[in-house]
Order: sequence, then C-alpha cells, then structure tokens
Amino acid sequence: MRGPLAWIVAAGGVVLLIVVVALIGNRDESGEAVPAGEWAQSVCGAIGVWRGELESIVEDVRTPNAAAGSEEPGSETPQGRTGFIRVGLDRAVQATETMVEGVENAGTPDTEDGEQVADIVSSWADSALDDLEGAQDSLDEESDSLEGSIGQITGAAGAIGTVLTSGTKALVDVVRVDPEIASAIRGSSTCQELREEES
Repeated sequence: MRGPLAWIVAAGGVVLLIVVVALIGNRDESGEAVPAGEWAQSVCGAIGVWRGELESIVEDVRTPNAAAGSEEPGSETPQGRTGFIRVGLDRAVQATETMVEGVENAGTPDTEDGEQVADIVSSWADSALDDLEGAQDSLDEESDSLEGSIGQITGAAGAIGTVLTSGTKALVDVVRVDPEIASAIRGSSTCQELREEES
C-alpha cells in the first residue's frame, strides 16, 4: 500500500514541476535587463513555488506513515527512514533545479546594483542545489554502524531546512543592497505571498 501511494505523491510533485517549467520557459529573460518589478515578481514566484514544494517534502519526511497511508513499523527503521529521505531529496533536487532555472530566466534587474542583486540570488540558488545534491550523495555511502546511519539521515534531512533558511537570508541581502529592488519586492504580489508563507 505504501509504495503506490508514495509514487502518486511523488508523481504529483513532478507534474507541478513540469507546469512550472512550462511557465518559466515562456518568460526567458536570461541575460536581459528587465524592470525591477518584473524581476522581483519572477524571482519571488520561482522561490515561492520551490518553497511550497520543499515544505511539502519536509512534511512527508516528518510523517512518512501519513504520507504513505500506512502504519507499517518497518518505515521507522533507519533503512526505511533513509528511503523516505532519499525520495524527499530526489524531489527537492528536482524542485531546486526548476527554481534555479526560474531565477536565471528572470534576467537582471535594470537598477544601479541589478547585476549584484541577480548574482546574490543566482549564487544562493546554485549553492542550494549543490547542498541538496551533496546530501543525496551522502546517503549513497554505506555506514558501518547504527550511529553512522542516524548521522547520515539527520544530515541529509537537515539539508532541506538549511537551504530554506539560506533562501530567506539571500532575499534579505538583496533588499539591503538595492533600494529599488527593496521597493519592487514590497510591491510584488508574489513576494508578499512569499513573505506571508515565511512568517
């Protein structure tokens, strides 16, 4: 029972990512200067969809039995928990790849410090992807002990929380660097939604 439902949940996440990729593909402004408001709307939209997907993943990892519709005790073993985290990380990497593309496609804000602002957000997005891929790789290494397995699980699951926190910091840094962007972010509906989700 757990297997089919878990795959349905994962498939739902993939469908959402395909829709977002299609929307992003229609607005490819990479390498172009764009108005600050348009840039803020695009970037916050990409980050907002990504954040929602990661929050869903975290919830599924926290309560795997509820996500899978099962009360099987085997899922609470280190091996079972690792499997849930591995699936969660796979979904998180897919969501982050889509977000990285969305950030790139947003272009560069046409402001005095627009290039620096775009670099801050792009560097954070690339770093988030690297961190999640590193967490994925860490689960591929066999641990010799139960303590080692628990450490792997904890580190891999913690990577998702870390990239969520670092995303908030990146947006705060952007606001400090460029007053025009700060104003654009305040006026953007997608940025307002993102702030409400974070709070």
